[in-house]
Amino acid sequence: MPNAMVMSGYGPPDVLRWSHVPLVEPGEGEIRIRVKAAGVSPTDLAIRSGELRFPLGDPAVLGYEVAGVVDAVGPGVTGTSAGDEVAAMLMDRGGYAEYALASAWAPKAASVSWTDAAAIPGSVEAAAGVLRQLGVKGGERLLIVGGGGSVGIIATQLAVAQGVEVVSAVGQRDDAFAEEIGARPVRYGAGLVEAVRALGPVDAVFDAAGTGVLADAVTLAGGPRRVITLSDHEAAKHGVTLSVPTADRAPGAVAEGLKLFAEGRLRLKERHVMPLRDAAEAHRLLENHEVRGRVVLTVD
Repeated sequence: MPNAMVMSGYGPPDVLRWSHVPLVEPGEGEIRIRVKAAGVSPTDLAIRSGELRFPLGDPAVLGYEVAGVVDAVGPGVTGTSAGDEVAAMLMDRGGYAEYALASAWAPKAASVSWTDAAAIPGSVEAAAGVLRQLGVKGGERLLIVGGGGSVGIIATQLAVAQGVEVVSAVGQRDDAFAEEIGARPVRYGAGLVEAVRALGPVDAVFDAAGTGVLADAVTLAGGPRRVITLSDHEAAKHGVTLSVPTADRAPGAVAEGLKLFAEGRLRLKERHVMPLRDAAEAHRLLENHEVRGRVVLTVD
């Protein structure tokens, strides 16, 4: 039987345990992927801790992002066959496993490593999806809060490529990188409103950090209409949209992100690679802020 990191319940990282699971079978329009690498997202940590509570499934396996080799195809699947290398955003989770099912996927170029491919789907889907929802266009000024994070870095590059001026709220150590990818950095925390206004008015705000800045974001945008947050659950209190993954939020984003990366036109946040069996330790390191960048889990 294959293995996966299974949640025994909500709680600390050690609720994740390496366990045998049934081999999943692809249904209509699905493929089965032999996983080579899986991304770890903030949403994974929030679900595991119980901050977010969804129907977990049986077995309960986290993970929205995977890269691997197509192992089997279900009825109705065309254009993909066993042996193809792909990356996928999983709407129903299940990525912390040796095998995962996907209903949407994109081809991976041979020049893109498994760990890079697994770090792309969730971040690029979120970045492209929120930019689409905000309707930002060339000539506008966009504030990205959390511009030094995985999603913020990709959102910056996608927006700059569209002719959008990006102001990026980052920590001091991310200033140089923010400038390298085309943004104007400002500092988090007290004084954010004044620092942003010194650069001119903003048309929209993308909160990619979820660190309690929505009041300032609404002030800077002149209201909540063009403010979207990925993870601040005070969104409704401020009249702000909380964006969540959906199948149609950014169709084609994963394929485009993989293509841009393969062509050298998209840069990613640094990666920290660990074995899938060490997923609990990966969660602990992330919660304690002991690692920077994305954590990607690999399968032997």
